[in-house]
Amino acid sequence: MELKLIRPLAFIDLETTGVNFIKDRIIEIAVLKLMPDGNIHEKQTRINPCIPIPAQVTAIHGIKDEDVKDAPTFEKIAKQYFIFLDDCDFAGFNSTRFDIPILLEEFYRAGVIFDVSHRKFIDVQRIYHNLEPRNLTAAYKYYCETELESAHNAMIDVKATYAVLKAQLDRYPEHLQNDIDFLHQFTKDGDYVDLGKRMYFENEIEMFNFGKHKGKAVTEVFKIEPSYYDWLIKGEFPLDFKEKVKRIRERMKK
Repeated sequence: MELKLIRPLAFIDLETTGVNFIKDRIIEIAVLKLMPDGNIHEKQTRINPCIPIPAQVTAIHGIKDEDVKDAPTFEKIAKQYFIFLDDCDFAGFNSTRFDIPILLEEFYRAGVIFDVSHRKFIDVQRIYHNLEPRNLTAAYKYYCETELESAHNAMIDVKATYAVLKAQLDRYPEHLQNDIDFLHQFTKDGDYVDLGKRMYFENEIEMFNFGKHKGKAVTEVFKIEPSYYDWLIKGEFPLDFKEKVKRIRERMKK
């Protein structure tokens, strides 16, 4: 079943130096961009992370330090991907927990503010785990009835994710709707302010989701304990989280 789109939908897959949003870096990005008129655009880039790639990570995706030593840094390609992803909703496999948060961190580090607050997110893994729990290789075999060769090659993975989503729409017509808004709601696992899930919305009010102020309204905490804001900004937190905190603080000054 082909997807019904109102605006472009970008399937994203990353290979990285690890899974820490703050410390790790992207070493390969692949995007499959579906247009409402049915056209498909592909963009894939190897990236020099400027930090060593751990051997245990290379064992997973096969990318070594020497493979990316002459590749551009993310800062060099940030604006072209910013333009390529403009006005896109996003899809991927475990993308809302991994790929999108890390991608946002890289944009912030490159000085590019990539606002995703009005984008839709479709996590194909969430559909799969809700209905048939497993991983991408097993999902591809189950839904597409063939083996996934060269898993952890970013473009192969992102194309496989696209194929799995189309097959899921065909297989579960009683559960799924071919509608981006529906799939966004179906695959989200909470109403969070930031992608690291350190804040969430409760009745449209931002609440802390960690630490000593967990369950308290962010604005109320900043009124009672102004120094907590400074601690957050200076602390080792994802840049996406810090940007959201800054916006709340600025809003309070108005």
